Amino acid sequence: MPTKPEKDSAPSTLIRSHEWDGIQEMDNPLPRWWLYVFYASIAVAILYFVLYPAIPYVTGHTDGILGYNTRKTLDATMAEATAAQAGYIKQISAKTPAQIVADPNLLNFALAGGKAVFAENCAPCHGAGGAGQSGFPSLADDSWLWGGTLDNIQQTIRHGVRWQQDDATRLSEMPRFGVDGLLKPAQINDVAQYVLSMTNAATDPEAAKRGAPIFAEQCAVCHGPKGEGNQELGAPRLSDAVWLYGGTLKDILSQVTASRHGVMPAWQGRLDDPTIKMLTVYVHSLGGGK
Repeated sequence: MPTKPEKDSAPSTLIRSHEWDGIQEMDNPLPRWWLYVFYASIAVAILYFVLYPAIPYVTGHTDGILGYNTRKTLDATMAEATAAQAGYIKQISAKTPAQIVADPNLLNFALAGGKAVFAENCAPCHGAGGAGQSGFPSLADDSWLWGGTLDNIQQTIRHGVRWQQDDATRLSEMPRFGVDGLLKPAQINDVAQYVLSMTNAATDPEAAKRGAPIFAEQCAVCHGPKGEGNQELGAPRLSDAVWLYGGTLKDILSQVTASRHGVMPAWQGRLDDPTIKMLTVYVHSLGGGK
């Protein structure tokens, strides 16, 4: 049965006439400061609806008395930035990468622009900062497949590697010595041991000795008599322990048996001329440029 309301110790507080498991509900008034904050929040919300775009309808939304629009602000900011950059872009268009590097102001601008372009287009393969990964060469060392000068880098970026071919596309192909029957498995093992011996990593010295004449006959024409590589052919150096597809015996056996060839897109036509030059300057700056 409901009990009669009882007075609490506070005069303004009443105990309501219902309870649950001995728990009674208090009927206390809200603090005045809380009510004032609540009413003020409602007033601010109404004011915001009036001043700014806020209420959507079928074909758009209310513009608000102030007519404020973040998209318009962004467009104006971008237009200002484009205008400010126009002078640098014009100069970069008229100069070679070497001339850009020689101009401190242009160099700083090109490095900033090239870094952004690299992060968007190149880092997925070559890694952040050009660190490289398996199958994709590092751009931050001194081991360059096609050369590390500004002109070399620019040509590679513009025309690509084994891509939609033009006269300047980088082209090379390593024979599949095992798949095509050019060498027997035992010979492939011997030449792989010889390649490892160039970095003192051979596990079978006798096999390495047998592999030396095979290397001289089959491999030296591209990789050089001492494995020094040939940048004109895109043949990597084998005596520096920098490996594109791995440097273990298993990795080398796999590459000699059935060679793999990387592909890089030609960015000319995808990126404009000033952007390619900025990207060239940035890649050159990563640490492996010459």
